[in-house]
Amino acid sequence: MAFNTSLSGINAANADLNVTSNNIANVNTTGFKESRAEFADMFQSTSYGLARNAVGSGVRVSNVAQQFSQGNIDPTGRSLDLAISGEGFFTLSLNGARVYSRAGNFQSDANGYVVDPQGARLQVFAPNANGNGFDVGRLTDLQLLTTDSAPKQTTTVNLAFTLPANASEPTVSPFDPADSNSYNHSTGGITVYDSLGVSHTQTSYFVKTANTGENGENTTNTWQVYNYVDGEQVGDPTTLEFSDTGALTVPAAPGIIALGDFTPSTGAGVLSMSLDISGSTQYGESFALRDTRQDGYASGKLNEISIDTTGVVYARYSNGADQALGQVALTTFVNPQGLQSQGNNHWAESYASGNPRTGAPDTSDFGQIEAGSLEASTVDLTEQLVNMIVAQRNFQANAQMITTQDQITQTVINIR
Repeated sequence: MAFNTSLSGINAANADLNVTSNNIANVNTTGFKESRAEFADMFQSTSYGLARNAVGSGVRVSNVAQQFSQGNIDPTGRSLDLAISGEGFFTLSLNGARVYSRAGNFQSDANGYVVDPQGARLQVFAPNANGNGFDVGRLTDLQLLTTDSAPKQTTTVNLAFTLPANASEPTVSPFDPADSNSYNHSTGGITVYDSLGVSHTQTSYFVKTANTGENGENTTNTWQVYNYVDGEQVGDPTTLEFSDTGALTVPAAPGIIALGDFTPSTGAGVLSMSLDISGSTQYGESFALRDTRQDGYASGKLNEISIDTTGVVYARYSNGADQALGQVALTTFVNPQGLQSQGNNHWAESYASGNPRTGAPDTSDFGQIEAGSLEASTVDLTEQLVNMIVAQRNFQANAQMITTQDQITQTVINIR
């Protein structure tokens, strides 16, 4: 009896050493969660239940429990290195089977899919067809784009300017864009793009007119604006009027001028644009150009992949365009300790873990995504070395107990 009891203690101490050894071995394993050996005492039972003065029969390993605490987040500077700050697991597909991980050391394979070192593909919510938001009801493999970004045709040019209140009519008439004496000011060349991404130059010329407004009234705050693309006039000149406080009154709010159609020689479609001059004013004694934005761009090369704290994966291009490729899907469980370890930093759901619940990062109880970082192992090396000493002492004490029992038994045998 005593031999078996001490043997169970040796086995328990050995299991404790095995768990500690595994923790120490994984002190530098990305996303590793330390485990601890948990024990339960044993009693010999009879058909009448436990005897009143029963002595325990030893110890057994009741569980090896993984401790899902938050590990330190260490920056790496690599865009596909991801860490979870808070609750949740990365959702992965390994040959069609769903597995989960806290290790975010991802890379792209030969086909552009984002995978972990074992080839499991990172799962994301796919972008909606209309480009707004993500389809949280559908998971898909994250695949990085390698193609160029398509160009976007310019539809709106935003101009914000201040015309001088003391301006006089030009000395030369009629207006000629080649003669600077026939106009007061110009915007200079603003680059716009056709449907093929070829650039063109749009220019607006401002001419102070006689004191007659659009409706024939007398005014000292009237201008004409002429618009050109690549030296070709687009549309008729448009009258601008300002109030006695310098605010734009004509064209009326929202201050939009429709430009005439321009047909590029590049084979692109007709370029139809509008000029947004809302916020323009007539003040002071000098001309100021405060805004020259436009909404088109040429084709672009892929510069980088970036991921924000909500897990949205963006492809960023040299033309300034961003394209959302998906949103990283996180999964949580009611009982993470019930997950079944698969090795290679993978876990699988089990009956004990409960059903998985998948959602977007930084929503509900899901953690945030830290891009360019990795979650370190939760193993505290100092603590594990102390555990090793304690387990070693327990092993030695139980071994000594067997030696003592052997000596007692030998003494009994030697009685004559």
